[in-house]
Amino acid sequence: MKLKAGKLPPELLDRLLKDVPANDPRVALGPKVGEDAALIDFGDRYLAAKTDPITFASGLIGWYLVQVNCNDLAVMGATPKWLMATLLLPEGTEDKQVEEIFQQLTTAAAEHNITLVGGHTEVTVGLPRPIAVGVLLGEVDKDDVVLTSGIEPGDAIVLTGGIAIEGTALLAREAEAQLLDSGLDAASIETAKQMLFTPGISVRRAAEVARRAVNVHGMHDPTEGGLASGLAEMAAAGDVGLTINRAAIEVLPECRAVCDALGLDPMGLIASGALLAAVASDDDATLLAALEAQGVAARVIGTATEPGEGLKMRVGGELVPLPTFERDELARYFGD
Repeated sequence: MKLKAGKLPPELLDRLLKDVPANDPRVALGPKVGEDAALIDFGDRYLAAKTDPITFASGLIGWYLVQVNCNDLAVMGATPKWLMATLLLPEGTEDKQVEEIFQQLTTAAAEHNITLVGGHTEVTVGLPRPIAVGVLLGEVDKDDVVLTSGIEPGDAIVLTGGIAIEGTALLAREAEAQLLDSGLDAASIETAKQMLFTPGISVRRAAEVARRAVNVHGMHDPTEGGLASGLAEMAAAGDVGLTINRAAIEVLPECRAVCDALGLDPMGLIASGALLAAVASDDDATLLAALEAQGVAARVIGTATEPGEGLKMRVGGELVPLPTFERDELARYFGD
């Protein structure tokens, strides 16, 4: 099978990861579909480790790199500390562009109190645009770890914010000409671009509020593959089913406008900026109130069920399978 742009199919990834040897007893959590970072035993605490690339964005990639890696540590309860970055640049890149990326990296890292400790930079043959890869390390007390796999049948599924912030902003920045040709006005496109910063793609604050408010069973950062894929990953990690209420999912108006203009489905569009949290049904009201008090919009969008019940979504009065996406709608758009 020839693979298309985007994440590996989950079935293939799961099969590959099952063959990875687990021969170091200090690895408390290794690679697993649905988990956002690895955990290594450092005595009284864990070292949390995450790597993520930036491949679609051509601007602000240094800033992006910090945010997406930071999100994946935050949903595990970890505090991000140290960043290594690899930057691959196309031939013909100018000095000024490299300086801008480094400025983005250092500024964004400082905002999260992260120290840039190393990396690698080179000009690479055959690249159409810059690619950045980050490795972020952090710390978490053993009692504070939150695993995606902690989700349990009966849990309420809470979604903060709406969808799909990152995908909408990326499309506004990278497909502006196509959006204008489709009839979307320039003011709406500019608003969509600014969604990177308002409401923003960081979920660190929302994750920290959630952990302080209630006993969170599991959290997940729905990124590539959108909310639908994030939900499926969460269910796979915890071996549960899901019943999701489509009407409870807020599709942000800018996202709706951009997706309608380009023929894309918001449920499958990269969704950084949203946070999924699984909590006991008795705790959902407390969590929503705590988030609201900090200015974070959130809703209960569904319930975790027994694994045999599968992944379902209620649309109107009908219960249908949760939609699946072979690849992120962003990758499909730029790849087609």
